[in-house]
Amino acid sequence: MVTPERDRSGDLTSEVKYRLLLQISQKLSGTLELEEVLNHLLDTVRLVVAYDAAGVFVLNRAVHIPGKGPIATLIAGVAIRGFDRHKPEEDPMLRSGEGVVGWVIRTGRSAVIADVRRDTRYVEGRSQTLSEIAVPIVSNQRVIGALNLESDQVGAFTETDVEMLQFFANAAAISIEKAMLHRELLEKKAIERQLEIAREVQAGLLPEAAPQLPGYDIAAINLPTFEIGGDYYDFIPFPNSHLGIVVADVSGKGIPAALIMATFRAAIRTQVRNDFELSHIMASVNLLLTESIGAAGFVTAVYGVFDPAAGTYIYSNCGHNPPIILRADGGTDRLESGGAALGIFAEAGYETAVATVNPGDVLALYTDGVVETSDPAGNEFGCDRLERALRAASGSGAQPMIESVVAETRTFAGTQGYQDDFTLVILKRHGAPPLHPRMSQARPNNIQDQIVL
Repeated sequence: MVTPERDRSGDLTSEVKYRLLLQISQKLSGTLELEEVLNHLLDTVRLVVAYDAAGVFVLNRAVHIPGKGPIATLIAGVAIRGFDRHKPEEDPMLRSGEGVVGWVIRTGRSAVIADVRRDTRYVEGRSQTLSEIAVPIVSNQRVIGALNLESDQVGAFTETDVEMLQFFANAAAISIEKAMLHRELLEKKAIERQLEIAREVQAGLLPEAAPQLPGYDIAAINLPTFEIGGDYYDFIPFPNSHLGIVVADVSGKGIPAALIMATFRAAIRTQVRNDFELSHIMASVNLLLTESIGAAGFVTAVYGVFDPAAGTYIYSNCGHNPPIILRADGGTDRLESGGAALGIFAEAGYETAVATVNPGDVLALYTDGVVETSDPAGNEFGCDRLERALRAASGSGAQPMIESVVAETRTFAGTQGYQDDFTLVILKRHGAPPLHPRMSQARPNNIQDQIVL
């Protein structure tokens, strides 16, 4: 045990400081676990400063000296002696930064209180406490926590004890920072692994490859902004060679959007096998999403069934960016018929329409991440640029067309990444165009007559 030898002024001698530093360094250097570091600190302090209760509180590394307001979520670690452990939401200091410890963390100044009954900063943590001392733990000129001692006697602590306690706090600061960094690295690796698993799961929800249809060329791409995203596309084969084609975009990004996307996928795939009428399908999906996701978000989508023999795409656009058909004669049609975005209004209704993809035409379905790609000045890529990019590459196959749009948008943005999830589906019909290609606006009386599953 280190004897607190002092010089004539009452200060710690250099020899004692060295021995104390060596002792605490030996204890703290053997672990990278934050709780062990904090407990070692309290145990070592007891060797030279007597106390009846003690606590050390450490903030998360990213937090600077906090101002007023709750700091419960900022606490990274706590070690205590002589106190009843409170839940953060029940402890005044952890809940709202009150008390002497909260004051020390906010101000970065030490405090020595001879009689806590006479100090307005004091918040009772134990009924026996009569005096208290607390010092900040500082690393790189930033307060990362506080070390606090309490005694059952009045006037138990002196300014010399402040010096000694601050010495311990300074000596422990580096080990605390290392332990916190170690914890953050472990948490980061765990999160990265979870995100990787989520990405693999989400990738499994998307088609492995585009379908092969005689007379057509189909390709698709999905580029999430983060590891996982809220964009979705799918090809749903039916027994009569018809093909369901869907593109959807969930509001928001990341994990919340991905969860809603998975919900939408389950809903649409279930409903297309329970009903033949597209308007009924989209109304049912809308109701399911309204009930399941509430105010958490909404989904824009285009779903339709493509008949390769006739070249018809019977669809419903639910608040989504209108797919475009590039006509072989140079014209352009937009597929706008449908209704509101899904998951907002429970009683929303949805119309259907029929578009014809003639020989030489190109059908393109996309999410807003394609057209809302911005350049450094904030200008959006837009639908016009998308049409020009598609038409410029229309002499090639569907996959080269997608690659051309990706290259064009990245050049426009000046970056390889996107601000929003990016999804593009291309269906190109081979063959020479008819003399008068046009889009059919007729709505069939019964979609079931058009789709035989």
